[in-house]
Amino acid sequence: MTGDVLLETERLRLRRFTPDDVDHLVDLDGDPEVMRFLGPPTPRATVRDEQLPRMLRQYDRHPGLGRWAALDRDGGEFLGWFALDPSDDGTEAELGYRLRRSAWGRGLATEGSRALLRHAFDTVGVRRVWAETMTVNTRSRQVLAKAGLRYVRTFHLHFDDPVPGTEHGEVEYELLRSEWPPSAPGTR
Repeated sequence: MTGDVLLETERLRLRRFTPDDVDHLVDLDGDPEVMRFLGPPTPRATVRDEQLPRMLRQYDRHPGLGRWAALDRDGGEFLGWFALDPSDDGTEAELGYRLRRSAWGRGLATEGSRALLRHAFDTVGVRRVWAETMTVNTRSRQVLAKAGLRYVRTFHLHFDDPVPGTEHGEVEYELLRSEWPPSAPGTR
């Protein structure tokens, strides 16, 4: 593995983003099904001038945390991204992922999430990993539970331009370092 690769799983390679990834991110966010629970596509200028520079700065600010390009380990195809977005002090991280439709239904979201949980607790040493999704996003909720996070709460946010299902709220899941490794069936 090179210095840009965070980790590898059986089927995934997670590496640092580079400025050359603009097209990958724009394409990913341009798929209406990928963005179904997130909102409208992200404009190229926003990806290029705001999102990607912010991701690149994160690597030095909180080593081992941030957003990572997810590649097919065998063929190198860009599949999406996984994240351990750090809290301001770096003691907590928000787990997230966004995958192309071609990667859906193959267990890759769970595989990548489990690997990042292991990395967060065993390598970085965060005290808590948490995740949020829409209540109606049952597939992501299943991934979070399979990865070992537990449901914490449902809450409601105000959005100026809500996507369908927003009225049902958002859910939060978490896993504490003291609970690591999780003992739920299928998490190891």
